[in-house]
Amino acid sequence: MKTSDFDYTLPPECIAQTPLQPRHASRLLVLRRDRGSTEHTTFWEIPNYLNAGDLLVINRTRVLPARLFARKTTGGRVELLLLKRVDTLIWEALVGGKRVIAGSRLQLEDGTGAQVIDDLGGARRLVRFDQPVEDYMTQRGEMPLPPYIHTPLQDAERYQTVYGVHPGSAAAPTAGLHFTPELMRRLIDKGIRFSDVTLHIGLDTFAPVEEDDPRQHIIHQEWCELPPATAEAIHRTRQCGGRVVAVGTTSMRTLESAAAPETGEVQPYRTTTDLFILPGYQFKVADALVTNFHLPRSTLLMLVCAFAGRERVLAAYEEAIRCGYRFYSFGDAMLIL
Repeated sequence: MKTSDFDYTLPPECIAQTPLQPRHASRLLVLRRDRGSTEHTTFWEIPNYLNAGDLLVINRTRVLPARLFARKTTGGRVELLLLKRVDTLIWEALVGGKRVIAGSRLQLEDGTGAQVIDDLGGARRLVRFDQPVEDYMTQRGEMPLPPYIHTPLQDAERYQTVYGVHPGSAAAPTAGLHFTPELMRRLIDKGIRFSDVTLHIGLDTFAPVEEDDPRQHIIHQEWCELPPATAEAIHRTRQCGGRVVAVGTTSMRTLESAAAPETGEVQPYRTTTDLFILPGYQFKVADALVTNFHLPRSTLLMLVCAFAGRERVLAAYEEAIRCGYRFYSFGDAMLIL
C-alpha cells in the first residue's frame, strides 16, 4: 500500500467555494458496493435510498469561531487558530506570525493578554490567556474555513450543521451540512431514526499524508463520545434488521472506536480516538456511509476507500469530476450502500 494509491487530479474549478441554498439542493452520487453501480440524484431524495428502521448516526459537534487576531508586545500582528482547550486558560493553537516563540506576550483586540508557554513544533503552540476567551471568541472570533475556500462566508451558520449543539471543532462535519429540518422531518416520517455522537474535529483532518507508506502516518487524536442512548439504538436497529448509516467519516470513526474488537458490540464511549482506518480494516458497525468528496492523499479518503474499495471509490470520483460535481466542504455528497 502506498500513499500515492490515494491520489487523484482535481481541476480547481471543481472545488466548491460557497454553500448551496437550500442545503439539501446539493447533488448526491449513490454508490452501491454490492454491484459497483452508481446513480445520480439530489440530497433531497436520500429518503428514497433508506428504509423504515434504518438509523442515521449524526455528529452533533459545532465549529468554534476560533480564528482570533492579536499583536505581540513589539507590535507585530499574530493570527491564532485555537484548536483544543487544554485547561481553563490554556489552548493548543496554530500561530501565524513572525518569531512567535515560547515566552512571547500577546494581546487580543480587546486588550486581553496571553503568553505562548510552549512550542509544539511547526506552527503549533500552547497559549495561556489571562482570562477565559470563550465569550470573546463568540463575539469577535471568525470561522476557520479550510484553506482551499477563498470566498468569504456571508453567513457563519452555513459552516455549521443544523443539528450541532456541542462546541469544540476546528472544522465542520461536512457530510451533515446537507441536512435541513425539512429533510429530517421527511426521514422521520418515513420511519428512519436519528441518533447522535460527538467528535470534535481537528484541523489535521485536512492534512495530506506525507509518508510514502500510509501505515507509518500518525493519525491525529480527536475527542469523541457515543452516549448510552445511541449504543442502545444501534442494538435495537440490528435486532430489527435495520441498517446503521454513519453520517460522515467522523461518525464512522466514533462508531468503530466504540465497537468491541471481537464481537462488534457497541458500548458507550467517551474519550479520545486515534483510530486510523485503512483498506483491509474490518468494519463492525456501519452498514452505509454518507460522505462528501475528500482531498487526495487524505486519511478521510483512505477511510472511504476502506469502506467501499479503492478502485471503486476513485472511479466514482472520476465520474463525479466528469459530471461536474462540487468537491470538498461546501460540495456535493455521496451515499455508499
